[in-house]
Amino acid sequence: MASTDDDRRPKYQRIADNLRAAIESGEYGPGDRLPGENDLMATYGVARMTARQALGVLRDEGVAEARRGAGVFVRAFRPLRRRGIQRLAQQQWGNGRSIWSADIENRRLDVDQVTVSEEAAPDRVSTVLDLVDDDTVCVRRRRFVLDGKPVLLGTSYLPTSLVAGSAITQEDTGEGGTYARLAELGYKPVHFREEIRSRMPSKDEAHRLSMSAGTPVILVCRTAFTDEGRPVELNEMTLDAASYILEYDFDA
Repeated sequence: MASTDDDRRPKYQRIADNLRAAIESGEYGPGDRLPGENDLMATYGVARMTARQALGVLRDEGVAEARRGAGVFVRAFRPLRRRGIQRLAQQQWGNGRSIWSADIENRRLDVDQVTVSEEAAPDRVSTVLDLVDDDTVCVRRRRFVLDGKPVLLGTSYLPTSLVAGSAITQEDTGEGGTYARLAELGYKPVHFREEIRSRMPSKDEAHRLSMSAGTPVILVCRTAFTDEGRPVELNEMTLDAASYILEYDFDA
């Protein structure tokens, strides 16, 4: 009998597919321990390395996570659906709501690391914000934690000349956040551009986001513009790819 395409795939991939199907069917729920290497070796008649590779596939996909000395478990964290268009609508920040409120529903979001400083603008930032050589920027660095899991590192750059003395230079920018404060200053954002890339995380990023080995990060670079086309903010975000679903909903 001729072999099927599935039969020609590596054994570890077939084992990983079986485990993934069992997770999707509910046989293994969030937080449940998956069969260990010894169990997979006995069930499938494979070598330890093959069993290890199969579990590694699920870890790399963000479906499972390893716990030192305990085994591999189904990931309990529910991915965040990032609604890329709705979250930036003026009806969000213009009415005093955080742009995150479009994404998190009733889940708990904390910003547990915040620093604000005035710095010389890096070349890439100067280019995007149309700054001259001696212009400085207000830099806001934050880490966002959802349901106890770090999910995003964000760094915003805003021209100091626009925001000096405002709440934007404070850790707490108030209701509606940075965009509401910009509007009060006469620089209301009316247009946004986002660029999205992906790569493997640096050691520091993986540590700060508590990421499983092999999981990539999503890089979102957003620029905010006024009605006159003036760029007023550059926001560079690093997302744990296993923690996000990127959703874009728009009319044809």
